[in-house]
Amino acid sequence: MDLNEIHQEIKAFCKANADEAIVTKYSRYFKEGYNGYGIESKLFEAQKSKWLAAWEDKLSINDYLDLGDRLVATGNFEEAGFAAHFIASKKAEFTPDTFDRVGKWLENGIQNWANTDVLCMLVLSQFIIEGVVQIEDFTSWTRSSSKWKRRAVPVTFVEIIKKKGDPTLVLPIIDKLMQDEEEDVQKGLGTLLREIWKKQPGVAETFLLKWKDECGRKIIQYATEKMDKENKARFKKVKK
Repeated sequence: MDLNEIHQEIKAFCKANADEAIVTKYSRYFKEGYNGYGIESKLFEAQKSKWLAAWEDKLSINDYLDLGDRLVATGNFEEAGFAAHFIASKKAEFTPDTFDRVGKWLENGIQNWANTDVLCMLVLSQFIIEGVVQIEDFTSWTRSSSKWKRRAVPVTFVEIIKKKGDPTLVLPIIDKLMQDEEEDVQKGLGTLLREIWKKQPGVAETFLLKWKDECGRKIIQYATEKMDKENKARFKKVKK
């Protein structure tokens, strides 16, 4: 199948089902701006499933990677969303090379937290769950110039912790991000630490106490969100 034709088919669907009211609604959640058509979520899901069924025996994992490169490069919300769902359908064929290729999407087109988080939940977490890569393979991502690739580290780990992963394995990796100045990264870190706190409060609290005077305020805000007032006060930054 011709990937140019497929991409044009996707664009045609998006344009035909664009909704300015949804664009207006979603725009408030993206401080960088919302580049999207405004497609209703149920319609998006139905069309995604329809295409995956139609292409099941026609497109290989490499085809989906090539198509994903094109979709993500547009910077468009829905097109990047389709890319994540398409490649997720091939998780049984993931390799370390697939991991590196998908990782580049976070540097070459993905432009918001929502696309990042969907990629983490549907795709990136599967590489660890299926044993294709190890937690340590995310270490280099902490040095990326892309804040989305850095955010992807803790957000991917959230999915691992939810599935009973060992919190002590992820802490040495996120240690390298605790002084990150980007709020989107800080929010991801805080969410991860809150999830760890639910499972092993002592582990999370020891880690937070180590960093509370040096890390970004959003990390503490998100990490302590479910704590009672007295416990939360322990993590207030000491003014120097």
